[in-house]
Amino acid sequence: MKRREFVIKSSLITTSILAPMSLSSCNSSSSQNRVGIQLYSVRDEMNKNPKETLKNIASYGYRYIEGYEGDLGLFWGMSNVEYKNYLDSLGLTMIASHCGDTNNLVSFNEKCQQASEIGVEYLICPWAECERSVDGFKSIAKTFNECGEIAKKHNMQFSYHNHDYSFKKIDGVFLQDILMNETQKDLVEYEMDIYWVYAAGEDPKEWFDKHPGRFTYCHVKDYISLQNGNFESCTLGKGIIDFPSILSHGKTRGLTTLIVEQEAYTGTSQLESAKDNFLYMSSIDI
Repeated sequence: MKRREFVIKSSLITTSILAPMSLSSCNSSSSQNRVGIQLYSVRDEMNKNPKETLKNIASYGYRYIEGYEGDLGLFWGMSNVEYKNYLDSLGLTMIASHCGDTNNLVSFNEKCQQASEIGVEYLICPWAECERSVDGFKSIAKTFNECGEIAKKHNMQFSYHNHDYSFKKIDGVFLQDILMNETQKDLVEYEMDIYWVYAAGEDPKEWFDKHPGRFTYCHVKDYISLQNGNFESCTLGKGIIDFPSILSHGKTRGLTTLIVEQEAYTGTSQLESAKDNFLYMSSIDI
């Protein structure tokens, strides 16, 4: 099978195959069906008015959010408790957040403490700040184990979010394999960004099989090729990734939480795409 054949949607797929999922099942309290949104998807709106943007997100049907660390910090200029109280008023739960500078263990410990106080389950490294080499990734794996130890002390879990570069080989070895083999399973989990795995020419299903139980979170982000030879993300269902198949398979290998993300908005807007992406996730059978 060709490397990208697994994600290209067959023209034979019909809406009868993609049986609609109710909004309630999409937002089930069961960890097996948790669907959230990465707030970076609406970053411009968050920078303008975080409270109004979160209110919009809740109105679309989302119940879970994954944060990120912007200029206003993890809690958007509020204290951790103020932020949680506002989310509670909207029916939203911050289950995880990307956070910067995981190489600074003192700072990471402080963030874990603040996040754990309001029930955040995961802090996630969004980018490997190291040399893209075998030795560089062995070094960052050591740091990840240390982050995992710190998170565990706060009853939290540490995780790493990939881009395409870790799913490419250096000296005949996948950098992602180095991370996964050099980190302790009880300390470090992984958030698979399916878009970036696809961009690297790899099969997400094979990676779920290769490391069962390690990819517990994922970013659900669609892929579209551009006429100039580049590619970008797009509204879910408008690209070429077969999410029903991939997500269903991932859930048999330990995937529990599905986080919608979009970074480009050709022909749409950040808020409109967030709304449409929730509707898409509510319509597929996973």
